[in-house]
Amino acid sequence: MTGLIATPSAIAEAPGALAPLAAKSAASPLQSGQHVGWLMVAPTILFLMVWFAWPVLSMVWLSVSAKVVEGVTVPGLTADNYLRLFQTDLYLRILARTARVAALTCLVAALLAYPLAIAIARGKPGLARIVTLTILAPLLVNVVVRSYGWQTILNKTGALAWALKQVGITGTPSLLYTEWAVLIACVHVYLPFMVMPLASAIRRIERSVEEAARVAGASRFRVFVRVILPLSLPGLAVGSSLVFSLAAAAYVTPQILGGNFSPLLGTLIEQQILTLNDWPFGAAISTLLIILVLGSNIVFLRLVNRRFAKWTGGSK
Repeated sequence: MTGLIATPSAIAEAPGALAPLAAKSAASPLQSGQHVGWLMVAPTILFLMVWFAWPVLSMVWLSVSAKVVEGVTVPGLTADNYLRLFQTDLYLRILARTARVAALTCLVAALLAYPLAIAIARGKPGLARIVTLTILAPLLVNVVVRSYGWQTILNKTGALAWALKQVGITGTPSLLYTEWAVLIACVHVYLPFMVMPLASAIRRIERSVEEAARVAGASRFRVFVRVILPLSLPGLAVGSSLVFSLAAAAYVTPQILGGNFSPLLGTLIEQQILTLNDWPFGAAISTLLIILVLGSNIVFLRLVNRRFAKWTGGSK
């Protein structure tokens, strides 16, 4: 019977003896939860590997594993496709035009998006709903239809020429098939992708911060520059990444409104692959486009993160 009696020393030693069991039982649910999490994301990872990573890697390999000589595909490791791309003035001009249009689209969209985002985040509910509907409604219309709509507006007999004629301005050249036409249409098409992230970021800013700045004597403009702009930088970063990426990779809008006079990289890729059947060179241009988009986004996001950390007193 004495062996069954719990002595004081045994009771004192019990917590130490049970600690490994308690730690093991506490870790088991955590480990099982991690396994469940991996099982849940496994289909998504597999999907991305099959339908995204593999095609991209295949495209990169094609750009360095073959070249077209007089209409005949010659296999073999080569850098001729990239040398051809960077040694031809026409292709360099198209590359510069693509970067310029994407950057200007991003800049103009940001300037137009801030007032709209503030109206959505800080305006009255009725006004916010109207602005949101106005911004999102064009997304229900196919981009081809919208591009042809801009074509009817920007040609010599379109609505823009008629409006200028009514105010006494005549003899203005048509904007159609120019870089300006592509820029205007890209801003219109991709503006919602800048407005909504900004509106979400501004909505998360505490109103008390803005009220404190106004009580301190700051004007509305100063409140925007000193409070809203710094604290909304994460939304600006997301919107800028989306707009720049979409504008740089655009095909339909530049093809309809720019034609052969103001082509972008997307148009050049289509011509090389579908018209000239030069798949290796088209793959090289596509790889360069991916590098351009990813590199620009990485640089921009790093700059925004540093500025956000500086303005908010954080550290990078």
